[in-house]
Amino acid sequence: MSPAKKSPARKRATTRTKSATKRGATRKTATARKPSATRTTVKKGSATTSSARPLAEYNRKRDFARTKEPEGRVPKKQGKALQFVIQKHAASHLHYDFRLELDGVMKSWAVPKGPSLDPSVRRLAMEVEDHPISYNTFEGTIPEGEYGGGTVMLWDRGTYEAEDGGGVESLRRGYAKGDLKLTLAGKRLRGSWVLVRMKRPGRPQWLLATSRKTIRHRWSPGARWSRSRRARAVRRPGGRIVDRARWSLPWPAPRGNGGSSENGVGAGCRQG
Repeated sequence: MSPAKKSPARKRATTRTKSATKRGATRKTATARKPSATRTTVKKGSATTSSARPLAEYNRKRDFARTKEPEGRVPKKQGKALQFVIQKHAASHLHYDFRLELDGVMKSWAVPKGPSLDPSVRRLAMEVEDHPISYNTFEGTIPEGEYGGGTVMLWDRGTYEAEDGGGVESLRRGYAKGDLKLTLAGKRLRGSWVLVRMKRPGRPQWLLATSRKTIRHRWSPGARWSRSRRARAVRRPGGRIVDRARWSLPWPAPRGNGGSSENGVGAGCRQG
């Protein structure tokens, strides 16, 4: 006997069952794929976090087997006072590195002509990579061929705070906005200073200036300096700085008896 033929109603029911089974399998496959997509997203996020970790750029640019510069690590906060430091750096071009402690690192700017005590003078300050706080005590010679190769000397250091007394939060807002108003308490520089970010493409460029409220530095009588002496990198092969006097000033010094003028630079002298 030939097998019994299925009725049209049974055929339709079977077809619907198969279609439902296929749709269910499709949903399961899509659900199974979602976790892997989530894992991929997590990996991307972790990579982004890793590349944005503090001092990554600083460490990437240096070979610590060759240079005596400190490795980039973020230390635990010690004390409430925030530090600032200015280092004179005779690299390919002589300049001054201005650094401010903020959020566990030293925000850093390269100031080609150094800070000016004349409130009408604004100095270009090129923002560079963050440096570790341990860099505040670094002096010596970075080997030729390394990033920033040349002699580094501490020029000024001390503490600083937000001019409006708003503490770290005020400094963070000012940095993000591009308008940092500071009160410095260093050995050379004291009083009110401002850093303003310019709207230019590329690496951030700022202007550094002081205000008329700044306490003027008074030169010692009889001080005499020459531009050629100050411009030379004064060092020996071991990196030891042998004559700090030649590295003292970022501007022409007073002539004659060294008396200070209104702009803090000295009578008869123009800004360098």
